[in-house]
Amino acid sequence: MAMGFSPTQSRPGLSVQIEGARRVTRALPEEVPVAFVFDGTTQAVMMATPDDLADFAHGFAVTEGIVTDPAQIKDFEIAEHAEGIEARFWLREDRQVALTARRRHMAGPVGCGLCGIDSLEQAIRPVPCVRQHGPIFSQYEVAHATEALSAHQPLHDLTRATHAAGFIRPGEGLVLAREDVGRHNALDKLIGALWRAGIDPSEGAIVMTSRLSVELVQKCAMAGCSILIAVSAPTAHALRLAETSGLSIAAFARGGGFDLYSHPHRINTEVPHVA
Repeated sequence: MAMGFSPTQSRPGLSVQIEGARRVTRALPEEVPVAFVFDGTTQAVMMATPDDLADFAHGFAVTEGIVTDPAQIKDFEIAEHAEGIEARFWLREDRQVALTARRRHMAGPVGCGLCGIDSLEQAIRPVPCVRQHGPIFSQYEVAHATEALSAHQPLHDLTRATHAAGFIRPGEGLVLAREDVGRHNALDKLIGALWRAGIDPSEGAIVMTSRLSVELVQKCAMAGCSILIAVSAPTAHALRLAETSGLSIAAFARGGGFDLYSHPHRINTEVPHVA
């Protein structure tokens, strides 16, 4: 958690129901501007929940392709200001080409992971293919993945207004989870937490509490994770990208079941499936 910023704020309101009205006090999730600064230049500004910001910053750097190895980061710090928070990186000299290629100047609302991108080519950038041999999950593990994630969402339990991303490994269940008002932010936080802990994303699956959009598939592929599970639907474009990059997509994972869309070989099912 950032020192001067709390992830929630209590605010009074008036609850109007059929049986009448009453005054209430609700815990609301906070969102503040978080600037990602590389070698003194701001790359992006995102509105985010002020919690797990080092994870957020490192996950952003990984999924944007700015860094690929911890040794490429010479120094890192979080700096707070009255207006918001800066996550400051100093990179090894050889990362300047990657940094320039992905340069963005934006104020990103929480619902959009591509706002402000300065070219159509960058918005639909190609992503690496994930490895085809990796973890295998049982039908039960996938069907109950979002249920397991829901047990590790304290901020959502308090506010009912945040998304979460989690990481599961076969036979181990949920390993890590991160929350944010933005689903893209939650995923970046999770990927950053895995990266900083030395956990290989290719060893498990990522679970999301949201629909699956193009940017979420891009981020998973950039992190090297080959399985993406979500409580809701993928977009058609996200599914096309998953098919070409080798990701397995399991959607509508709730109530003990799920829809399996692409690369089903990583999930053992008890019924015949369509390739």
